[in-house]
Amino acid sequence: MLKTDVLIIGSGISGLFFAMKTAKQRPDLSLVIMAKETAKNTNTRLAQGGIAVVTDHNSDSFKQHIKDTIEAGGGHCDPEIVKMVVQQAPDRLKELLEIGTEFDKNKEGKWDLGLEGGHSQNRILHHKDNSGLEIEQKLLKIIKQLPNVELWENHQVIDLNTETKKDKTTCSGAFFYDKKYNRIKYIRARTIVLCTGGCGQLFENTTNPRIATGDGIAMAARAGAEIEDMQYIQFHPTALHSSTENPLFLISEAVRGFGAHIVNQDQKRFLFKYDTRGELATRDIISQAIFKELQFSDQEHMYLDCRHLDYEAFTYHFPAITAFCNQKGINQKKDLIPIVPAAHYQCGGIKVNQNGRTAIKNLYAIGECARTGLHGKNRLASNSLLEALVFAHQASEDINKTIAGFTFSSKILIPKFPKTEQSNDYHAFDILKKELQILVTSFYTSENRNPVLTEEKIKKLHETAISTINPNEITIPFIEFSNMTATALLIIEQCKKQNSLSAQIQN
Repeated sequence: MLKTDVLIIGSGISGLFFAMKTAKQRPDLSLVIMAKETAKNTNTRLAQGGIAVVTDHNSDSFKQHIKDTIEAGGGHCDPEIVKMVVQQAPDRLKELLEIGTEFDKNKEGKWDLGLEGGHSQNRILHHKDNSGLEIEQKLLKIIKQLPNVELWENHQVIDLNTETKKDKTTCSGAFFYDKKYNRIKYIRARTIVLCTGGCGQLFENTTNPRIATGDGIAMAARAGAEIEDMQYIQFHPTALHSSTENPLFLISEAVRGFGAHIVNQDQKRFLFKYDTRGELATRDIISQAIFKELQFSDQEHMYLDCRHLDYEAFTYHFPAITAFCNQKGINQKKDLIPIVPAAHYQCGGIKVNQNGRTAIKNLYAIGECARTGLHGKNRLASNSLLEALVFAHQASEDINKTIAGFTFSSKILIPKFPKTEQSNDYHAFDILKKELQILVTSFYTSENRNPVLTEEKIKKLHETAISTINPNEITIPFIEFSNMTATALLIIEQCKKQNSLSAQIQN
């Protein structure tokens, strides 16, 4: 029977950083990282902007970063968590630099700090417009050199196993699908760390990869963990518009910090109608403004105007964005760039404490799948990579101190369905997924939400999915779609609770 001391589900920055720190600190422990597809296929790789860190205390301060974070989060952040994350940032940055991570510097050899929406100071360290990729590559290189870490790619976790004794629930292992051998297997673990990312694929327009289907949220909910603030989904205002691509290509927040304008079909700027900061307002404000302009104008997209910017400087700072736009026949020196808001980041998720612990013993959650209290209603730009690093550190330290008390379960479990059924109609689930995306997008972006009706329709889609499979077989598309519907229903449920609370306050 397979077993490991620590099972890490997900291979983004939080999972990799946690694995590196834990493996180095505890060479006596075995760690397994399970990646749903290839290890590099994560949201981390797509992160363009960078990481927010106070590095210059003459012009910036922890106090200002804390204030910016809480204001961006609509006052719904946990102040103590915000303080912890912001104050730890320099130490976590130091660890990235120690493994060779490179961030851009100016001609004087100082950090070339970027400015992004919601920030009062330039404090974003970046590697051109490929910051996430740079961090991911350095972490993967280290991970592959650590003898007590195994990286299992193309292994999709299906569900967590829990055991309850004296009203105390413990997570003891996980069922997973080995895609190479088409087998369902089980692995025991002394502790499990969920690093499964978000649920952007619930929406028609998203910057998230196709694997971002809310798997960790659904699994944790089924295990009995608390899920909180799922109604707070952040839309990035500047994704490159396309009616055929999924995910959409992200045009970094840093481009607006560099001086780009958002304009309508008449080439007029309109954001100052909604916020005095214009293009440097927070993502939620700009996205809502664009949605309203789209409704008023009956247009499919607005535009990002970079034509007035220094072309050579732009291409130097944003080589990936320049190359992608050129590939699509867009020359930002003379063309407007069509943009649309897209689901980008899940601000809520699995409720954890300051060490990443869930309400389930032996189960931790870090990264985007976790609700830590940092982001509140809306994440401040470039705080996500920082949060992942800090909570990976916190969880690693906590597990190092407590894992001696965690033992392997004595139960030997054999999967009911050792193999998956490969002949099912994947196309049918693609159709259902599209219907679900339309439902969730319409619900989330509409001013006149009908949660009860939307909930009923989502449940009917799930029933349709059940009817397409043989009850004596297991199919991976069905598992993934079930996770999506479960996560969608959690969003609807928490929106209903929020509406009910608002009504009570108003009364």
